[in-house]
Amino acid sequence: MYRILIIEDDFTMAEAMKKQIESWGNEVRLVLDFQNVIHEFIEYDPHMVLIDIMLPFFNGYHWCSEIRKISDIPVIFISSASDNMNIIMAMNMGADDFIPKPVDLNVMIAKIQAVLRRTYDRSNQVPVLECGGAVLNLNDTTLNWNDQKIELTRNEFRILKTLMENRGKIVSRDTLMTRLWEDDCYVEENTLTVNVTRLRKKLEQAGLKDFITTRVGHGYLIELPEEHE
Repeated sequence: MYRILIIEDDFTMAEAMKKQIESWGNEVRLVLDFQNVIHEFIEYDPHMVLIDIMLPFFNGYHWCSEIRKISDIPVIFISSASDNMNIIMAMNMGADDFIPKPVDLNVMIAKIQAVLRRTYDRSNQVPVLECGGAVLNLNDTTLNWNDQKIELTRNEFRILKTLMENRGKIVSRDTLMTRLWEDDCYVEENTLTVNVTRLRKKLEQAGLKDFITTRVGHGYLIELPEEHE
């Protein structure tokens, strides 16, 4: 059973959503105090948030940004403002999906289940990535190399995970920027350069020199072990 928090000021629709979600065996709470959304979020500790864009006091983008400061749980926007600009804005703010109004309750359930499955069903997922003896732990976001445990920041982990998933292939700066955007409204290009530099320094200090290769004008690469040697 999953706990789902609905942040929607149309209470007729919110109740209909609540009833439908509960019928699938989940627990649902409706936010009633739109000035203290984060307080309710922390108190309820949900597995997922459904949030409207247009809300009293502060809009959904604001609350999504505040949630992203303290949590990586799935967030799905629900709004009649379903033009491309609002959908792009929602995704850049950290949303995992977008459901346009009027809400089709069956489509809503399908999307909720898909996001919950991707997020919490770890049974078929590999918990680590390995390349040349370096092992990236996907659960605690650390890298293990030569009996050393290297602590990574969130951005460093996202960069390294993307490169290791595509080892042997050049990953463009645009692709890496997109991965960093998943949790942030906007990331400057210089932020990527700074994070790659810091990541390389950590790896070199641990003995992983030249683990990440730059392809000028193209991007970054982690070579396959036989190529790296």
